[in-house]
Amino acid sequence: MLLAPFVAPYDPTQQNRLLPFAPPSRLRFVDAQGGLHLRPFVYAQVERPDAPNVYEEDRGRAYPLRFFVKGRLFGVDEPARVFLLGSDALGRDQLARLLYGGRISLLAGLLAAALALGVGFGLGTLAGFYGRAVDALIMRGAEIFLALPWLYLLLALRAFLPLHVPPERAFLLLVLVIGLVDWARPARLVRGVVLSARERDFVLAARGFGASDLYLMRRHIAPQAAGVLLTQAALLVPQYVLAEVTLSFVGLGVAEPAPSWGNMLAALQQYHVMSSYWWMWLPAAALVPVFLAYHALADALHARARLS
Repeated sequence: MLLAPFVAPYDPTQQNRLLPFAPPSRLRFVDAQGGLHLRPFVYAQVERPDAPNVYEEDRGRAYPLRFFVKGRLFGVDEPARVFLLGSDALGRDQLARLLYGGRISLLAGLLAAALALGVGFGLGTLAGFYGRAVDALIMRGAEIFLALPWLYLLLALRAFLPLHVPPERAFLLLVLVIGLVDWARPARLVRGVVLSARERDFVLAARGFGASDLYLMRRHIAPQAAGVLLTQAALLVPQYVLAEVTLSFVGLGVAEPAPSWGNMLAALQQYHVMSSYWWMWLPAAALVPVFLAYHALADALHARARLS
């Protein structure tokens, strides 16, 4: 995904209205006459005149796969197209949209998690360090946020925002909404760590030597909460990726023409797309290894924290 401009054979917004819902291209080494080719090739796909969105290969000419052309990893000569993962309703390359869309969806999860953990760490540290009225005020607010169903809260908050905004602004609004909704859980965890850490002997000794509150929180309290924050990050990122996908799926997230895994899956709201074109499910399939990887990372961090 980081190398999407190089790996993707086409721009994710480039349309080809002659090839809507084209199936994945078949890379071949043997042509229709039985000749062997050392370089993989494709045949041009043409729509059958008697059946819309049903394609057959024009085997009159083979189009070899060319590497490192026009600043991209691979491609084929016009008028053929190489759709390794098929195309969507507008003839846009699904591989390109999957790579570029993954950048948006995964980055939204990372930034939203960083925002939620940053707010949760700051408020949790204040609540645990100062206690009393500050602790009561922050924790009562956290309980309110914990009692609310976060998905419906996200839908309600996003619905109040403008629907028609540029993709860049929609992305930033989405990150802000997701990140600011779910700060309560990490705040409560950090508060518990701070309550324990502030009574440690080295913290009391540093306070006795005249250390300021800011110095104590920065040098002694924050390192104690680092393990909790890392584990929470591994758990929260996939949740926030799913939140972005859900909001974009229902039309409240990043909108076309910018791709995200959510608005790519929005095409599946049409039954004929869901039942006829299996390659339109690929963004959902891409979520599975992402979630498994983050949960495995969370388990590893949790096990390491227990051993230490």
